[in-house]
Amino acid sequence: MDQPANVMCASTVTGGTVRNMKGQDLGRIEEVMIDLDGGRIAYAVLASGGFLGMAERFYAIPWSALSVDVEQREFILDMEKEQLERAPGFDDDNWPRMADRQWGETIHGYYGRKPYWDASAAAHEAS
Repeated sequence: MDQPANVMCASTVTGGTVRNMKGQDLGRIEEVMIDLDGGRIAYAVLASGGFLGMAERFYAIPWSALSVDVEQREFILDMEKEQLERAPGFDDDNWPRMADRQWGETIHGYYGRKPYWDASAAAHEAS
């Protein structure tokens, strides 16, 4: 069953490759975090580095910071690899409380995005 490019199965997103604009591999989407109250995807959790799942670093990427390359079936994050490595991250044993708005504002600010719960950000995405 074919679906439009802007509607994807969650299983297609999870495990998806993330590259930057230069085509460098930044990692893969480990999880998708959903704001249940707002019915929106809040973050994609990017797993990067490590070897065979060991010593991986995780980054909560605001969903609005990602674009989709439908032909290549991968996600694009317009960020240099070094900039991602300096981003606020966490390890597998210390996930942040992603519903914390103060933490979320810091994350969105790092990626140059308005928080997804901000009404002006939602209106901009809808247009």
